[in-house]
Amino acid sequence: MKIRIAIVEDDKNYNQALKKIIDFQEEMECVAQFYNGTTALQELEALEPDVVLMDIQLQDLSGIDLVFQLTETMPTTTFVMCTSFENDEKIFSALRAGASGYLVKGEPMDKIIQAIQEAHKGGAPMSFTIAKRVLQHFQESKVQVQSISLLTVTEKEVLELLAQGLLYKEIADKKCVTIDTIKKHIGNIYRKLQVNNKIEAINKFNNKN
Repeated sequence: MKIRIAIVEDDKNYNQALKKIIDFQEEMECVAQFYNGTTALQELEALEPDVVLMDIQLQDLSGIDLVFQLTETMPTTTFVMCTSFENDEKIFSALRAGASGYLVKGEPMDKIIQAIQEAHKGGAPMSFTIAKRVLQHFQESKVQVQSISLLTVTEKEVLELLAQGLLYKEIADKKCVTIDTIKKHIGNIYRKLQVNNKIEAINKFNNKN
């Protein structure tokens, strides 16, 4: 199965460059290109791509706002920001919105391909400069980051049901989704809370309430 990728980028030349390098890969295919946020918002969900490369500063909408909205309705899709912005506000707003990775447009195309592969496997790809800024932010911060606030509404609901002792299947039935979707949510929860198992996640959840 090929990795299905959608591109949301209003710079037509860069959009085309991304499509070209993606389609050159045997294990990948570009299933859609969007040049504005409005069309992406209307059509992305039906396409069900595995990975979405999302620009931040679109002509009509904010890519961060798009990610925030779409992660609620597209829980099995991974969103990776691909932008020229490197300031802390944009970086952390994007991560809080639900982005799994953050790449700078100056990255070589082979790094973009590696990032797509990493994101598809559940990783959190970041450009070196971005990862360094994120690390510095946490090292310099004197207050523990309220990691629970990074979770989406759906992820908080899933974690709450997990804390109540429900099994994955029971949570899936309650939310009217598949077990795979719940597993995807759980994976996102573990990544955002920086934990490795259910017990650690529940403890962190209970300590914040």
